[in-house]
Amino acid sequence: MKLRNAEAQPLTFAALDGWSSDDQSAAFETYLKSCSAILHGTEAMRKARPVYSGLYNACIKAVALASGGKVDTIAARKFFENNFKPVRILPAMHTYGYYTGADGFYTGYFEPEVAGSRVKTAEYTVPLYGVPAKLAGKTSTVFAQYDRVDIEKGALAGRDLEICWVKNPVDAFFAQIQGSTRVRFDDGKLLRLNYIASNGKPYTPVGRILIDDGVFTPQEMSMDKIRDFMEANPELGKALRDKNRSYVFFSKTTLQPHDECLGAQGIQLTPGRSIAVDPGIHVYGTPVWIDARFPLKSDAPQDVFQRLMVAQDTGSAIRGPARADIYFGHGPEIPSIAGRIKQFGKFVMLVPKDVTVKADVAMARDVPGAVPVPKPRPKAIVADVKP
Repeated sequence: MKLRNAEAQPLTFAALDGWSSDDQSAAFETYLKSCSAILHGTEAMRKARPVYSGLYNACIKAVALASGGKVDTIAARKFFENNFKPVRILPAMHTYGYYTGADGFYTGYFEPEVAGSRVKTAEYTVPLYGVPAKLAGKTSTVFAQYDRVDIEKGALAGRDLEICWVKNPVDAFFAQIQGSTRVRFDDGKLLRLNYIASNGKPYTPVGRILIDDGVFTPQEMSMDKIRDFMEANPELGKALRDKNRSYVFFSKTTLQPHDECLGAQGIQLTPGRSIAVDPGIHVYGTPVWIDARFPLKSDAPQDVFQRLMVAQDTGSAIRGPARADIYFGHGPEIPSIAGRIKQFGKFVMLVPKDVTVKADVAMARDVPGAVPVPKPRPKAIVADVKP
């Protein structure tokens, strides 16, 4: 395992503020979902990624523990303490682009619900596209020759790729950003769609553009603000969306209304316990301790969030060693809550005990808001499974 441009600080569980107050039984149940995928991994996968091998070994113990029945908080806490060691990850400057800091950076995401139609009508004119049947599940990039503007001008029209239709291009845009959506038809039936591929174009955060243009301050920015701006300024909103050349395609799922959407690990996510991470750095199934203050009840980031999460998903904008997107689920209030999350906080990876983490990094701390200056490239953190 290599974490470039980052520093690792070994910790103890006693040093994790709030550790003894969290409900680790909920985290354990979420971890078991990951184990269902990890234990089906090949030996080649375990050899290629030491942390995957460590998670595999821990999963064997987790499944054995769960075979005795419901695992309570005390037993779950003991499981994590016996099989993992906490390592705080500190990223280098420039990791988060507009936002700079010496800690982890968090955002939130959710599963939106929109009104839709199975056919195009005068009211429902915006398509949600799938991919050609011969490409489904075989590639993560389709129609790379087209960007968002091309597709919205009709580059894919006539290919019978429309899954359904929605009223508002803003709804379609946010469904793509979230990577899943619930489409409610006039007859009350619900269609569940999940990300299947993209056009491979770079993802551009439109919120950052609005901040750079002085429309909103970083403190004001939220998904609600972006939506309000696009709704109030249709032409400017379209021009803003066009700057994000990335375009997402969906597939139908057999998920029931009570099911949660699927993450990149191929399992149902758990609201408040699943996170999206950078898969080029982290292995799905890795537990991560988050210690931050979020604006859960109001716009002020004053609500303590100290919770054990599990990496089970990813996203185009989720890049960096201490970057995570927290899944909040679905519901009327969820979009506003998830859309307010944009805070720094401690990012502590729980590393399997049979994995040795070595770090030889000397870095000064970054100060949020400081003028970016070049820094020496830190040496990589290397992890190897003990023989």
